[in-house]
Amino acid sequence: MMRPARLAVGVVSAGRVGSVVGAALTRAGHTVVAASGLSNASVRRAEQLLPDVPLLPPDEVARRADLVLLALPDDALAGMVRGFVATGSLRPGQIVVHTSGSHGIDVLAPAAEAGALPLALHPVMTFTGRPEDLDRLAACSFGVTAAEGDEAAWNVGEALTVEMGAEPVRVPDEARALYHAALAHGANHLMALVADCAELLREAGIAQPERLVAPLLSAALDNVLRHGDRALTGPVARGDLGTVRKHLAVLAERGPDIAPSYRALAKRTLARGDAAGLLDASAAAELTELLSDPAEGQQNQ
Repeated sequence: MMRPARLAVGVVSAGRVGSVVGAALTRAGHTVVAASGLSNASVRRAEQLLPDVPLLPPDEVARRADLVLLALPDDALAGMVRGFVATGSLRPGQIVVHTSGSHGIDVLAPAAEAGALPLALHPVMTFTGRPEDLDRLAACSFGVTAAEGDEAAWNVGEALTVEMGAEPVRVPDEARALYHAALAHGANHLMALVADCAELLREAGIAQPERLVAPLLSAALDNVLRHGDRALTGPVARGDLGTVRKHLAVLAERGPDIAPSYRALAKRTLARGDAAGLLDASAAAELTELLSDPAEGQQNQ
């Protein structure tokens, strides 16, 4: 794998992701020469993670850099790239990288037309913007996307990722939307699910629900990653109709905002468990009927 030359890096902007990835590139031997950041939080992060790096307007950051790192919200990327091209802030030979999960390299097309090398490097982790993220970054993967057939560009993206201590995973440009939907479904919805779990336990009078469920959730995550659908357990996977009916009833009364997601996830659990051969046909049919009845639960109050 080719090793990129030592690069002058410009970070646009010094948010949670940009400041950490900029610091990781610094640790790999590159030099962050400028960053942009307007909010007080961005300024504080830059002071902590990118010390002595000047904070400048985005166009000036781009002009100073060999590698322009765009750590921006998804909807802001296209406009920023067009603005750089319109102001002549990019030059041939630069590397322009964005960290978005949902975008491929199409959003960087104006930069490519200006002679820059477009790359998408998406770190597959959640960020706090604190120094400990640097250690976590070294244990994660990056979704790498470059132009189809441009092996040199793919190699640059992979080499940058390896230099930061992470693992590169090639994601074809046309697969980025599905790739990101899968990650968001797993990570973001898991956070909402766990928060709902803790809320219901507090409603039940449990004082420290996080301590109660942490071992359970850790084991469940480990089991499904190791064994897939064979790790499914609980009343739906067992075909325990009475328990599921009781759950629907108590949630209708004590957690009405959470009840619809319980029902939807129970249906998905049923579908996966049935496909894996964990339920007999009669139990699967009864559960399907129960979970498909919008009045179920309400009538048991």
